[in-house]
Parts: sequence; C-alpha cells; structure tokens
Amino acid sequence: MSERSALVELANFIGRSPLASPDMKVRNKALSGMTDRMLPRQKRSVGDLLGVVMALSARTRRMAHEPARVEIDVFSPDGLRALRMTLGND
Repeated sequence: MSERSALVELANFIGRSPLASPDMKVRNKALSGMTDRMLPRQKRSVGDLLGVVMALSARTRRMAHEPARVEIDVFSPDGLRALRMTLGND
C-alpha cells in the first residue's frame, strides 16, 4: 500500500464507536456500560478498581472529551506560508 493510499484511507475513516459520538450522553453511556461489564456487582477491591482504570486506556479517556480543533501552519525559510492544514470542526 502506498503512503498516499494509506492517507486517503485514513481521511475517509468514520468512527463508528459510541465513544466517537458528538453527544456527551451517548459517550457517557458507553463508558458506563464498559465499566459495568468489567466489575461484578459485589464489593470491589482496590485491585479491581485499578484494573478498570488501566483498562480504560488513554485513547478511551480522550474519546470521552469534546472534539478538538487543530491548526498547523508551516512556513518556508523565506517566510512565506508553505502549508496550512486545519483538522476538526469549526
């Protein structure tokens, strides 16, 4: 696979996970369901809780936050703009 086709494939990616939903209630419900399935309904030990925290990776926690907007400006050595890229909604 060429580098360009991999970038095109990435650009066309659509998140289908409820964690990628723009609605905070949907994301919270998905996270709640994950933790409910991981933990039994009995008294939880510190080890169980630590296991849940570790299972919810940094990526999962980031998905629960509001979407971000990123702007990248690249300038050539003579001071002219070489590239301007904006990612995210605005």
